[in-house]
Amino acid sequence: MGTTRWLVMEPPDGQSCAPFRARLAGLGRHLPATHLSTSELMSRTRHHTHIDLERLTGIRDRRVSVGDEDSYSLATAAAFDCLDRAGRPGASVDVVISCSITKFHGGLTQWLEPTMSRFVANAIGARTGLTFDLSNACAGMLTGVTVANNWIRQGSAERALVVSGEYISQLGHNAARHVRNILSRELASLTLGDAGAALLLERAPAESDGIKVAGFTTVADYSRLCVGYPKGHDPGARMFTDARGIHRAALSNTPLLLHEVLDAAGISMHDIDHVITHQTSARAIRKGMAEVSASFGESPRHDAVITVDRYGNTASTTHTVALIEELESGHIRPGETIALIALASGLEIGVLLVTLDEELVAQYGHGN
Repeated sequence: MGTTRWLVMEPPDGQSCAPFRARLAGLGRHLPATHLSTSELMSRTRHHTHIDLERLTGIRDRRVSVGDEDSYSLATAAAFDCLDRAGRPGASVDVVISCSITKFHGGLTQWLEPTMSRFVANAIGARTGLTFDLSNACAGMLTGVTVANNWIRQGSAERALVVSGEYISQLGHNAARHVRNILSRELASLTLGDAGAALLLERAPAESDGIKVAGFTTVADYSRLCVGYPKGHDPGARMFTDARGIHRAALSNTPLLLHEVLDAAGISMHDIDHVITHQTSARAIRKGMAEVSASFGESPRHDAVITVDRYGNTASTTHTVALIEELESGHIRPGETIALIALASGLEIGVLLVTLDEELVAQYGHGN
């Protein structure tokens, strides 16, 4: 591989003087009550597209707000779920980081000041905690976790809540008015669903289970492959994506970065028990993991986690939604190595290696 380093990350444990580890103390999610099937969504398109979106993406269903929930309510509900499972009061949180793309509160207007993180902190009782918003497309939550991880490892914070509420399905409703065929740059908008998610990180001894390695990079050559902005009279925004271009860019760059992370951690691909990638489409995940495994000459111990088939692409919340799904299903054991891989417009690529301890796994009734 040479000596070039692409990822910005903390030194691995064997080379670090950091006195602490950031352990995951709680996970929370909140899904809107309303289901929207792919067949129902496609029946609403203005033009007769003849697109079999379910076959193309593997997405059967997603949860959507029908105006009854927004970015704030989704994020806050997930935060309460997270704190309740962890058995931690909101007042014990030092830092609240909000990482959503959408910042809707009371309508389809982005709310930037006061920040979404301050709204959530006030709601959970963390009124004296440090708050800030961090937006990094669909990699937002894992970027927030990376920041919180560095602070906790160095002793600058004791407990941090990383939260996101994505009321993003309005992009799909807008796209349904404009998509004409499979080549439409708004086709990816039809894969979106809504969700809230929260992760609680807290200080633990350096030898504890928790985040082993966290690294991020930006490959800015591909920054125009997916952009979103207000356009015309459609409410909220519209998103324009070169899905094939992003997929090609991700496949050409991710193996190199994974090699770097695994080298830093001193493990092989087969030492990874579970892989959770950004949930774009079932086909893209399977194809991407097949190519990554071919690049390494070996595979993770289990197939990549897929939840996009029933929740859609929930933007920055996808990894947390999927991780909770795996915990509730009893698929993750304490101490197993999980790779969370962020692939987001930008092009942002992030990798987190994390192990969950018995206390956290037991929150879902599967402690041993």
